Amino acid sequence: MYSFLHRINSSMNQASKSNEDLRQTIISKWLKELQETKIDRSEMNKLVMNYLVMEGFKEAAEKFHLESGVDVPQPLDALDNRIQIREAVQNGLIDDAIDLTNTLNPEILDSKPHLYFHLQQQKLIELIRSGSVDDALAFAQTVLAELGTQNNDYLEELEKAMALLAYDEPETSPFSDLLNLSQRQLVASELNAAVLEFQHQDTTPKLAGVIKLLLWSQNELDKKHAKYPKMVDIPNGTIQSSTDSSSNKFTL
Repeated sequence: MYSFLHRINSSMNQASKSNEDLRQTIISKWLKELQETKIDRSEMNKLVMNYLVMEGFKEAAEKFHLESGVDVPQPLDALDNRIQIREAVQNGLIDDAIDLTNTLNPEILDSKPHLYFHLQQQKLIELIRSGSVDDALAFAQTVLAELGTQNNDYLEELEKAMALLAYDEPETSPFSDLLNLSQRQLVASELNAAVLEFQHQDTTPKLAGVIKLLLWSQNELDKKHAKYPKMVDIPNGTIQSSTDSSSNKFTL
C-alpha cells in the first residue's frame, strides 16, 4: 500500500512540476515576444494627439503637431469652448464654468443632474478652500441640501465635503483629498466628457481606454489568483514577470 501511495504522490509531483515548467515556458516566450515587438511610432503619436485634443489641451496639441507631424483630427479652434470651460473649473471658478456651459447649451447640465451636483459640490469645496466658512454653510444649506433631498445618492458625497468644515484646518480632515487640485481635474474631465457627448464625439480618449482595459484585465486575472506578467508601473511601463516576487522586472 505504501509503495502504491508513494507512486501516486510522485506522479502528482511530476505533473505539478511539468505544469509549472510549462507555465514558465509560456511566460518566458510571451515576455520575449513582448520585448521584441516594435510599435509604430506614428500610431503612438496618434494616441497622444487623440488624448490632447479630447482633453482640450490646444496649445500642447499644436506643439505636438509641429514636432511629430501627426495630423490633427479636427480644427483646433473648435476646442476653444471646451478649453474655456475646463480652465474655469481648474481655476476654481465654478459659476463661470456653469455659465459657459449653459451658453453653449443649457441641456448639457439639465440632462446630467449628477454632473450638476458635482459642480455645486466643487463650488462648496472652493468656498471652504478660501476660508469662507459662513458662505460655505449658507450655500450647503440652501443649494446642496435641496439637491440632496432630490437624490439620496448625493448625500454621502455631500457629507464628505461638509466634513471639511468640522476642522479648523480642512487640510487635516480625512477627506482632505477633496482639496487637492486633482479633484478639480476630475470635475473638469467629467464636464468635458459631457460637452463631447453633446457634440456627438467620443467621450473617452483612446489612450485612457487602453489603460482601463489593461487594469480591468489584470484585475480579473488577480481575482483568479493567476500568475502572469503584470504591469506594475504604468507610467514607466514596468512589467514584473512573476506576481509573487519583486524580482524579474523590466521596463518596456
